Amino acid sequence: MTAFILVAGAHTGGWIWQEVADRLRRSGAEAYPVTLTGMGEGRAAGPDTDLETHIRDLLRLIDQVDAAEVVLVGHCYGIHPVLGAADRRPERIARIVHLDAGMPQNGDQALTLVPDQAVRDRLLHEVHAAEGAEGADAAEEGWRIPPPSHEEWQRWGSVAGLPPSVLARLAENAVPQPVGTLTQPLRLSGAVSELPATGVLCVANGSSIASVEGLVRLGDPRLQVLTDPRVTFFELDTGHWPMLSCPDEVTEVLLRAAAGEGHRVSATVTEQPSHLLPFLLDVPERHPERVGRVDLYLPDDLPEAQAPCPAVVFVHGGPVHPDVRPTPRDWPAFVGYGRYVAAMGAVGVTLDHRLHDLADYGRAAEDVAEAVDLVRADPRVDEDRVALWYFSAGGLLSADWLAAPPPWLRCVAATYPILAPMPNWGLVESRFRPAASIRSAGRLPIVLTRVELERAEIAVTVEEFLAAAKECDADVEVIDVPQGHHGFETIDRTEQASHAVERAVRSVLGHLRG
Repeated sequence: MTAFILVAGAHTGGWIWQEVADRLRRSGAEAYPVTLTGMGEGRAAGPDTDLETHIRDLLRLIDQVDAAEVVLVGHCYGIHPVLGAADRRPERIARIVHLDAGMPQNGDQALTLVPDQAVRDRLLHEVHAAEGAEGADAAEEGWRIPPPSHEEWQRWGSVAGLPPSVLARLAENAVPQPVGTLTQPLRLSGAVSELPATGVLCVANGSSIASVEGLVRLGDPRLQVLTDPRVTFFELDTGHWPMLSCPDEVTEVLLRAAAGEGHRVSATVTEQPSHLLPFLLDVPERHPERVGRVDLYLPDDLPEAQAPCPAVVFVHGGPVHPDVRPTPRDWPAFVGYGRYVAAMGAVGVTLDHRLHDLADYGRAAEDVAEAVDLVRADPRVDEDRVALWYFSAGGLLSADWLAAPPPWLRCVAATYPILAPMPNWGLVESRFRPAASIRSAGRLPIVLTRVELERAEIAVTVEEFLAAAKECDADVEVIDVPQGHHGFETIDRTEQASHAVERAVRSVLGHLRG
C-alpha cells in the first residue's frame, strides 16, 4: 500500500487536493490532503507559527501513517515543509514529488521564491510591518500576510486551465499565511538528498522537460543531481494549479511516480552537446581581439584611414554557471556569427556576461552596457551605427534598450528569444519584460528570428511580444525557420536554417548601413 501525503502551497489547505485524493483512494492508495497549522480548519496559528511548525505538522502525520511506502507531494510553498520533514524521517519516505515546485536548498526562504517581483515586494513590505508590530497589532493581524485578491492570483503562477468558477473558488477559500512560514530558512542535514524524487513540470507556468535537459547539457554542476537515475520527470500542459485544472492527469502522474516511472535525464553524453556543434555556415576563420569579457571580430585588412565600421553586439542567453567551459563567447554559434558579420564588413562582437542565475539579470544588463560602451569607444567602430542581437533567455536584456532606444542604436535583433519572464521566474526584476518595453521603442527596427519547433513555454512569450508590437505599430520583421529548433544554428543543418541566418544578418546590416 502506498500513502500519498499531499501538501499545498501558500494560502491554501487540504481542500485544494480533494479531487486528486478521491481519485487516488479509488485506485487503491491512501491519500492524506494536509491542512497545515493556520491554513484552514484545524490547529489555530499564532505569531510564533513558522516553517518549523509546518514541518512538525508533517512529522506527526508521517509517524501516524502505517503504509509501507509514503510519498510526500509538495506543491509550490509546500515543498519547503515536505523537504524539512523528509530530511528528518528519510527512512519512512519512498519518494518526494515536486509538483510545479522548486528545488530549495539548505538556508533558503520560501519568500524569495514568490514568482512575481511586485508581489514579492509587497510581501516584503508586509513582513517588515509585521515584524515591527507590537502589542495588540502583533497579537491580531500583524503576523499574517493576507491572501491574493481574485485579480492577483495570476501573478503567483499561471492560471492556465482554471475555469473562472474554479479560480473564484481558489480566491474565496484562500487564507492568510503566517509570516514565519515564508521567512524562516529551511534547514536540511543532507539526508533528504539521498531520497528518490520526481519533478512534475507545468508547461504553461514556464517549465518543461526540454528546458531542464537543455540546462543540464550546458554543464551547470548544480543540476547534475537531476541526472541521478532515481530522479524522474513528468510534464503537464497546464498552469500552476494542476490539482484543480487536471486532477485526472495529476492522479495518474502521482501513481506512476510512486512506481518509479517517468522521464530520466541522461547522466552520460554520448555525443557533443548541441551548443558545441559546428556553426551551420562555412565562414572564413579569423581570430578575435580579446578585451576582458569582450571579443571583437574585425573585417579583413581594416586600414586605419578607412571610415569606421558599424558593429553588431551578440548577447547570449542563460543562465550559464560560471564554471561552464567553454564560456558562451567561445561557443561555435557565437564565434560563427562574429566571423560572419566581420566577413560582411562589420565588426562582430561577442561577450561573456554574468547571467549565472535568474537573479543576475541586473548584473548581466550592466555587463552588456559596459561592452557596448567599450565597442563604441573603439576608433574602428562607428559609434553611431550599432546593433544589439539577443539570443534565447538573453532576450529579456533587450528590454532596457527597447524602453529608451538611444539614437546610435540602429537595430535590435532577437533569435529564438524569451521575451517575457516565465511565470515561475520569481527572481527576475520586473523591468526585464520586452513585451512591455516594445511600446516605447518607436520605429526602431527589430529583426526577430522565430523557430517553428520552439518550446511551448517560450513561444507564448514571442506571441505576447508580437501582439504588443502590432498594437503599437512597431517595426518588426519576423524571419521564420521551418522545422527549426531552439539553437537551430548548430542543430538544424538545413537549407531553410542557413537561409534564415543569412537573411537575418543581411537585414541587420542593412539597417546599420541604411
